[in-house]
Amino acid sequence: MSELTCLELSVALWVVHVLVQASVGNVELPFGYLFTSRDKPAAARGLLFGRATRALANYVENFTPFVAVALALIVTGRTGGAGALGATIWILARILYVPVYLFGIVYARTAIWAISIVGLLMMLRRLIG
Repeated sequence: MSELTCLELSVALWVVHVLVQASVGNVELPFGYLFTSRDKPAAARGLLFGRATRALANYVENFTPFVAVALALIVTGRTGGAGALGATIWILARILYVPVYLFGIVYARTAIWAISIVGLLMMLRRLIG
């Protein structure tokens, strides 16, 4: 996949993260809580809302550098090669990360996150080199 395709998919994946978190929140939080200003935290009835929230936060933390490097590769014309492969690895790992985190598969979650970082570093190496 190209860096641009992975960038497009990364935005779609952000939407998926937000929708998963909201959907789980509607089930596990008190009725109507997500429509409030959320000044007072509400206790979720299960584990999935917390996991979905943390998965979304992790995605946002990793999304920012991915977007920066992907755009830099595109703007500088250094697309392709290891950069495109790294972007593909990053997006595929991040897609896998969502269900693995939600199901609480501990070691796999960390391994998938590490694989996504390798993809990001491949992109950065292509940009610098």
